[in-house]
Amino acid sequence: MKIALGPVLYYWPRNTLFRFYESAAASAADIVYLGETVCSRRHEMRLPDWLEIGAMLREAGKEVVLSTQVLLESGSDVSAMKKIVANGEFMVEANDMGAVHCLAGKIPFVAGPHLNLYNLPSLEWMVGLGAVRWVPPLEIKRDDLSLLQQGRPAGLQTEVFAYGRMPLAFSARCFTARHRNLPKDDCQFACADHPDGLLLKTRESEEFLVLNGIQTQSARVYNLVDALDDMRALGVDAVRISPQSNGTLAVVSIFDQARTQALAPQDARARLLPLMPGAECNGYWHGKAGLAQLGLA
Repeated sequence: MKIALGPVLYYWPRNTLFRFYESAAASAADIVYLGETVCSRRHEMRLPDWLEIGAMLREAGKEVVLSTQVLLESGSDVSAMKKIVANGEFMVEANDMGAVHCLAGKIPFVAGPHLNLYNLPSLEWMVGLGAVRWVPPLEIKRDDLSLLQQGRPAGLQTEVFAYGRMPLAFSARCFTARHRNLPKDDCQFACADHPDGLLLKTRESEEFLVLNGIQTQSARVYNLVDALDDMRALGVDAVRISPQSNGTLAVVSIFDQARTQALAPQDARARLLPLMPGAECNGYWHGKAGLAQLGLA
């Protein structure tokens, strides 16, 4: 089972990203996803920058994948997506059907978690278009994934989102800008002030969601480290860790120790708790409410 480092979902400074990936090059991560998947207004990084980082990671022995934006809202967004598809260097993760259309029959690709693939006919169709790996929707439960794994098309790898705040929804409205009474077109890059997103609480002061520009995330941190053995038994090929502003590479190390059984599942979970930016959850995996935290069955 491989460890994948998902794309950074937040707006971090360019120098911070370069330092982060220099450290990631020496980590136990096997696959690294690069690119801006949330908002086209985040301009600190350009495609040449991502290609430069990708070359450095490839030199370090990592499999590099360029991720496309999830919500395309303009012609310039489409143009940027097409440049990623035509990069000629690295595999691409398609996060919308426009990217799938551009990749279909031309280049093998990763079917991202936002394509809403829930059944075998969808997987077979995607494989026919050229998908070689897929990331199930975050809310899929273990039993449903088991059924899909039993009938999974030959040659298709499965990668499960296993750690991080879950990207739940995208909107044309920028909630972070709205929080400051700013229009989206003059957002003043408000999300740059929140390297792990902007926490939203209920009227009862319970942590509920995280606002990350046009993206809404879970306030709780999805954590399936104690389900790695179960996922291995299901034939899962890779687990995805979503980066956070602090402690990501320590999280990768703990997952690495858990997958090699150097750490028992509960010990790995205990070591992760102090590194989390919020409380943990695993409800979706068990077919329960997403914010629930359940023990091993």
